[in-house]
Amino acid sequence: MKLDARQRWLALIVLCIGDLMIVLDATIVNVALPSIRGDLGFSEASLAWVVNAYLLTFGGFMLLAGRLGDLFGHRRIFLLGIGLFTLASLACGLSGSQGSLVTARAVQGLGGAIVAAVALSLIMTLFTEPAERAKAMGVFGFIVSGGGTAGVLLGGVLTDVLDWHWIFLVNLPIGVLVYALCFVLLPGGRGAGERQGLDVAGAVTVTTSLLLAVYAIVNANDDGWTAAQTLGLLTAAVVLLAIFIAIEARARAPLVPLGLFRLPNVRSANILAVLVAGAMFGWFFMSALYLQRILGYSPLEVGLAYLPATILMGAFSLGLSAKVVMRFGVRTPLMVGFSLFTLGLLLFSRAPVDGQFAVDMLPGMLLLALGAGLSFNPLLLAAMSDVGPTESGLASGIVNTTQMMGGSLGLAVLASLAASRTDTLLASGDGAVKALNGGYHAAFLLAAGFALTGAALASVLIRATMPSTAEHGAAQAEYDAAT
Repeated sequence: MKLDARQRWLALIVLCIGDLMIVLDATIVNVALPSIRGDLGFSEASLAWVVNAYLLTFGGFMLLAGRLGDLFGHRRIFLLGIGLFTLASLACGLSGSQGSLVTARAVQGLGGAIVAAVALSLIMTLFTEPAERAKAMGVFGFIVSGGGTAGVLLGGVLTDVLDWHWIFLVNLPIGVLVYALCFVLLPGGRGAGERQGLDVAGAVTVTTSLLLAVYAIVNANDDGWTAAQTLGLLTAAVVLLAIFIAIEARARAPLVPLGLFRLPNVRSANILAVLVAGAMFGWFFMSALYLQRILGYSPLEVGLAYLPATILMGAFSLGLSAKVVMRFGVRTPLMVGFSLFTLGLLLFSRAPVDGQFAVDMLPGMLLLALGAGLSFNPLLLAAMSDVGPTESGLASGIVNTTQMMGGSLGLAVLASLAASRTDTLLASGDGAVKALNGGYHAAFLLAAGFALTGAALASVLIRATMPSTAEHGAAQAEYDAAT
């Protein structure tokens, strides 16, 4: 089904709405956790699994989900993801026990992984011209960047006005609408799966490896980074990953053709994705804790505090990001964006215990918003610029997986550093609030180091310009020859 320009942009809106549900769900639940704990009787430790069950399947299945879209048709797999996510949202909203909620959250994560991986590949397939693609990715970047803050706001409103069940039930009408519109607006197609088949051994090993790695990371702060369970799970994940690579090198139709990583921008952009995700996840988490635990903000006030940065980020993504990419390529925006990230995080690293929002928070937030608005679009474009339509789902799955793993690992490391620094300051005689703030300072400094490293690597690893149509064809031919 060939779409005209109007249909392509309508299809983009549908894809963005579907992905917005996924982004919202990553943060909307955090505001409602105290209510969920009180209603269902979770302990402090078991409550974490309301979040971790989602992260586990989301991170573990994203790579496989992206490849399934390439093999069996992007629309078909996207519909599967939307259906799973919507039904799981209903189950979450109706849950009356701990087990049913955690199980439904795991299914939500699976549906979310499918939607997140396939939505990006569908956008790359719909928009093939560089200028249109840059604009479309700007819209997509606006949705993704603003969704987290919107989740905090919406979660606070729904939990205060109604109850926690509605943070999940609100997905039902949206999911049904997106599912119906997909049949009208998204191009069909069977994909190559019926000819190639699925690399079952590769799928099992890499998915199990990712599940073990995510499980180890999200529990590392509680279990300890040097605990036998953490080290054992991470070792098993590495061994399975090595087995997966060996399988892919010999498979006739591999799940992940290793030649993909010979493409310079694909390889480099994924390295950068790990660094920027680690910095971004860590900043959002630590700054929210600073606002709540140091400055005494309510959850709704925290969401409102992020609103100026979200508006700036969205305006830049929608209005200027595409023009910047078309004028300067992808390397310069990445370098400048990561540098702005570094400056913003350095400002946060000096926030005092009696800080004022306009003086101590807003300048850093605006720098971070500018950095994200400038770098998000070119990072995704770079990660997917060298592959053709038959591999777009795979490339999307890889960059989403690296962002998820980088964000989870970065957050775990920063949280561990903050806790360690706080304990050290408490032992040296500092008060509880001052020690807690000192821990946040240490985490912000390390996050700034992540961002600065990203800026330096972008200057030497990323190709300066986006490929033209002819260059894209040559890159695809090089990839096909390599695989």
